[in-house]
Amino acid sequence: MRRLRRRNLQLLFKEFRIFRESLIAPLFVDENLRGKIPVPSMPGVFRYAEPEIPDLARRLYRAGIRAILLFGIPRGKSENAEAAYAEDGIVQRSIRAVRKAVPEMVICTDVCACEYTTHGHCGIVGETAQGMDVLNDVSLDLMAAIAVSHARAGADIVAPSCMLDGVVFWTRAALDENGFEDVLILSYSTKFASALYGPFREAADSGYSFGDRTTYQLPPSNAREAFRESELDVGEGADLLMVKPAGWYLDVLARIKSLGLPVAAYQVSGEYAMIKAAAEKGWIDERKTVLESLISLQRAGADLIITYYAEQVAGWLDEE
Repeated sequence: MRRLRRRNLQLLFKEFRIFRESLIAPLFVDENLRGKIPVPSMPGVFRYAEPEIPDLARRLYRAGIRAILLFGIPRGKSENAEAAYAEDGIVQRSIRAVRKAVPEMVICTDVCACEYTTHGHCGIVGETAQGMDVLNDVSLDLMAAIAVSHARAGADIVAPSCMLDGVVFWTRAALDENGFEDVLILSYSTKFASALYGPFREAADSGYSFGDRTTYQLPPSNAREAFRESELDVGEGADLLMVKPAGWYLDVLARIKSLGLPVAAYQVSGEYAMIKAAAEKGWIDERKTVLESLISLQRAGADLIITYYAEQVAGWLDEE
């Protein structure tokens, strides 16, 4: 085996390689801003003002990044998230701006209500047997309306992230009925109720005001349930599946790969923040750690990787 590890031969025998084209860059666009502001818990990540998005998309495309995932922070929130599906909403305007600036860019959009609701939950809330909670079936029409509005603005891929039962079926039906048969659905099909989302909630202004999300997101302990969720979404018409978070759930990722659809792994805000914090302390080598983390996701079966490191990784690949 040591003959295969000679330094001048190592590159020949790499089983996995990171490609820029497999990276998706998440972007936060804030309707309230005139210029970008940093996200304190995610060094190097920013909320951007709407006018900055076209130039940012051009820069990412020049770096070799071929896909973005848009999150919007609206000027006003409401109980029923009307701003999420408004024709002139912040995400809808941003889609059109990116499409004009970089026609070839693949535009993926987050379909959820948490950034748009006053309570911060992922759908419409009301009284249930467990007290105030998300009303699953009532919220499906809202998700379908958001997805259709994004498709109408020019999105290539819509990504329902709310983990509501039936959301993929409902979204597929709404897209098809409105003439958007070619728009793909990237389902957050296996999304855990993780402790690693805190920095994202700061970035997207999407913290919840009561309760938690354990009634509609997955318990970290339940691998069989996680597989079943993705299996159901395949049957409902998902084009792509997702595991979120990524790095702590490689066993789940590897099993979901067996369902036969392309799989995206979301390296979430907490994963990013931990690497950043340790690197800033000098405890780890940031570049080597990030690249190792992404290779591990590919090795487990990820076809696409959503990471806040996307642009930086593209630069590192150029250097290599």
